[in-house]
Amino acid sequence: MLSLSRRARELGTENAFVVLGEVGKLQAEGKDIVSFCIGQPDFPTPEHIRAAGKRAIDEGHTGYTPSPGIPALRKAVADYFSRTRGIEVAPDDVVVGCGGKPFISYTILSVTDYGAGHEVIYPNPGFPIYESQVKACGAVPKPIDLRESKGFNFDLDELRKKVNDNTRLLILNSPHNPTGSNISPEELDELAEIVAPYDNLWIYSDEVYCGLVYDGEFRSISARPGMKARTIVADSASKTYAMTGWRIGYAANETLAPAFTRWVTNTDSCPAHPNQYAVLEALTASQESVTKMRDVFLQRRDRIVAGLNEIPGFDCQTPGGAFYVWPNVSGACERIGAKDSDELRKRLLYEVGVAVLADNHFGSRVEGDGEHIRFSYASSFEAIDDGLSRIARFMKKNG
Repeated sequence: MLSLSRRARELGTENAFVVLGEVGKLQAEGKDIVSFCIGQPDFPTPEHIRAAGKRAIDEGHTGYTPSPGIPALRKAVADYFSRTRGIEVAPDDVVVGCGGKPFISYTILSVTDYGAGHEVIYPNPGFPIYESQVKACGAVPKPIDLRESKGFNFDLDELRKKVNDNTRLLILNSPHNPTGSNISPEELDELAEIVAPYDNLWIYSDEVYCGLVYDGEFRSISARPGMKARTIVADSASKTYAMTGWRIGYAANETLAPAFTRWVTNTDSCPAHPNQYAVLEALTASQESVTKMRDVFLQRRDRIVAGLNEIPGFDCQTPGGAFYVWPNVSGACERIGAKDSDELRKRLLYEVGVAVLADNHFGSRVEGDGEHIRFSYASSFEAIDDGLSRIARFMKKNG
């Protein structure tokens, strides 16, 4: 009998797409669903960026490119990173890929050896692909819990205890998915001090939400003294420019750029040619559209946080970035007799047509920290108001 490898059988997934499949099935059956489950801007890609992509096709930019990307885009990314991260990045340090996600596995594959006991520390809750790729690449997963009392950031004392000579990679994500938290400048300083003594410890800084910071300015650990050489700065056009389906991401590190280039050659050959010209336009043209989208997301954040905190059983902190809220719903679960957040989210979906994600979609539940669900407020004001109204009625009816 033909069988799959254990690696394939045990490979994790991104549950937002699983729930999206549930939503699509219900909608196909004629159900009215308000969805907060997918982290995708609801804005169209700005017109001047779309035009650049069309122009690239018309001009014949449809063949292979160098694996790390076209030179003009690598230079634009280097200039963008230098300007926004406060570090000097050369075009040769930059590799362009098919979205930001591949750089997670490229990094793990480049700094750990299969079965050698090399450890990777990553946030829990967190983007689920971190854990699935650590396991698939044969490294040892070491989640570190993000607690509500810490503003959903690392407990740095706990991090000190976890880091050891076998630790090869520390994954940071700020602004953070799913909680929307930001790592403060003071925490970045302390993180840099913790990793500095370990010569073989790299940092993967997932900065795909860097354009969506509402409180203060974005800061990258790469700008801390001694951190640039060991930090992989990873970003993409997806969130900042509403280009999720264009699948263009980029990462920078002087030492690892040649390794990343070989991984691209071995997997995708190169990023989509015309799409690279669209992102070149995005990075080098006016950023007015980015500012407008960010301002709307900020208004939506305030709207959904205020609305959730008016619903009995919901307690929602105000996140500093991204487009997610992570309310504590322990009280809501207790009120309606739901055993946990996953039962609550299923009831919201099937009884009132509101789609959210549960905390167990982002890792193991943090012991003693209650139940949480994630809302993406990359939705219209009308959808936010409608969804909140449905939840409020549901709680009143069942609680």
